[in-house]
Amino acid sequence: MPDYLLFVDTETSGLPTDWRRPYAEPGAWPHVAQVAWLLYTAEGELLKRENHYIKPSDYDLTPASVQVHGLTLAYLHEHGKPRRQVMQRLHDDLLRYRPLVVGHFVELDYHMVGVSFQRADLPNALLGLNTFCTMRLSGSFSQTWQRRYLRLGELYDRLFNRLMPRQHDALADAEATAECFFELRRHGDITEATLASQPRLAPPTGRPRATHPPTRPFWKYWLGIS
Repeated sequence: MPDYLLFVDTETSGLPTDWRRPYAEPGAWPHVAQVAWLLYTAEGELLKRENHYIKPSDYDLTPASVQVHGLTLAYLHEHGKPRRQVMQRLHDDLLRYRPLVVGHFVELDYHMVGVSFQRADLPNALLGLNTFCTMRLSGSFSQTWQRRYLRLGELYDRLFNRLMPRQHDALADAEATAECFFELRRHGDITEATLASQPRLAPPTGRPRATHPPTRPFWKYWLGIS
């Protein structure tokens, strides 16, 4: 177990059009509208809670994304901050603490943070860091044959026998992910072996575009996860 854990969640302007494309390719990746992260020690002590909206100076929101997270351009203009300012804070925390990065469907959050670093003209501080996905782990609990994984709200309800207080808000979802992670670890579902079993993520390589969009084993919005 690393000394620090960072639980991250993002709300985005839409979905990626092609997960294989480089972060810098115009139109391939949506924008981060909200990003939240919680920094914990390995013992479970909360050190830092961050929650930020990014001002939409260069992006719009798709109607589907608004239906999921409820953010509007007006709200983001009023409460948002410049992307570079927000991403610099996350960049500094990742470099200082070198944490295990945890998320529910962390693959999307990993790429969206990487995209935002690129757009903010910052080095990708996620490179070389280990990640852990509570959604992948939930596959061992899912009893629904149509889906391999549990939504974050479903996992939360299974572990605590109560509904998540809020969903599709980056801070609320990061907090719920942290609660689930520590409860799973307490139950013995997360061990050193479990942590080591998940593949390390990396930025896309930009392989030649497929004729059809790549088939994904899961989709964040399709699953209703945020």
